[in-house]
Amino acid sequence: MRIVFKISTIVLLFNHNVALAQIDDNQAEEPRGSVIQTLTPSKLIANGQYDIKWFNNLYTQTKSADNSGDISKNLPRETFFTSTLEAYTGVSENKRINIGVIFEFRSNVIGNRDALDVFKFDGDANTARSGLTSIAPSIKFVPFSSVNNFSIQSSLVIPLIDNEVENNVYFDQKGFTWQNRFYYDYTFEGNQFQLFSELNSEFNFGKKQEFGTNGNSTQGSFANNSLRLTPGVFFSYFPSSKFTILALAQHSQLIDLGNNFEQNFTAVGGGTKYQLTDTLNLEALYTNFIRGNDSGLGQTFNLGARLILN
Repeated sequence: MRIVFKISTIVLLFNHNVALAQIDDNQAEEPRGSVIQTLTPSKLIANGQYDIKWFNNLYTQTKSADNSGDISKNLPRETFFTSTLEAYTGVSENKRINIGVIFEFRSNVIGNRDALDVFKFDGDANTARSGLTSIAPSIKFVPFSSVNNFSIQSSLVIPLIDNEVENNVYFDQKGFTWQNRFYYDYTFEGNQFQLFSELNSEFNFGKKQEFGTNGNSTQGSFANNSLRLTPGVFFSYFPSSKFTILALAQHSQLIDLGNNFEQNFTAVGGGTKYQLTDTLNLEALYTNFIRGNDSGLGQTFNLGARLILN
């Protein structure tokens, strides 16, 4: 038994949510501009500050690709909603180390139910599951003091669920995951264009997935003993200091290290960000999965907010 698409791969695609951070005191001051222009995901907050992000991702699909890339259409609709809350605080005087925690809440529905049924949280035994699925202690750091626009986020994802699949309803990965995200950004002269790049890597621990006669996953995860690599590029244009339009492209590759399962997919999309106040940003994103192998080919609708507290 294989679940063709695993929504746990989606959230990592949109870590480039509304960005707030602080400029390294050891660097020359960057060109002045709005928060969304100058304080990118690559830079960290100062000692004593708090960085809170809330990001919501709704993925829905009616088609998928097999391991040869051939597409099946008009499948029963499946929808997966993920709400992620991240909280970090600065712990170094030079703004090079932040520590925090990440919580993930999920609501999934299958069986051709309406996409918005994920917000009913009805827990129907054969078509729906919802609840808190994982917690991840995390650290962000700037490895080179001379390059303040390059940073790394490292997290250990701890699953909080007993069964990955129940009655053919997928919920979340059951295994532990060590995740490392590498961020780099570049602002072009004139401060109207910005390029942000990201490489996400995930090493999935644990036993090979097995299923019981009732269709429940009895141990392991579909992604155990595997490495996922996801490079992405985001290009932003600023028509004003408080508003940006962006385009994105990402590819994700799950490499088998002993679980006899590989997967890849490519997504493109776009969105907008708005600086509501000096400390609060909002964003909206849309993406379309244009190809894949052993993957769903759906769409995502995303809303996020980020707040810095001094």
